Amino acid sequence: MAARKKKAAAEAAPKKGKPNAVAGKLRSMDAGALNEELLKLRKEQFALRLQRATGQAVKPDQFGKVRKNIARLKTIAREAQIKSAGVSK
Repeated sequence: MAARKKKAAAEAAPKKGKPNAVAGKLRSMDAGALNEELLKLRKEQFALRLQRATGQAVKPDQFGKVRKNIARLKTIAREAQIKSAGVSK
């Protein structure tokens, strides 16, 4: 029985070492495309807040997903900025 629980927990755990497909797609974009994507995500975030304020049905998990995507995009944009400047950590 304990072996089954361990196996189920191992299957449910996220796989390590697998690159994030979204991050890979974002890393291949140039600065202008990243800014456009950021603008799109900000508009989506605003629309979610507006829907919540007007009482429309909104999936609560969408707020966190959009927020994390914005953070991911800003991180990748900053990495690209540092790389283009030639400054290393």
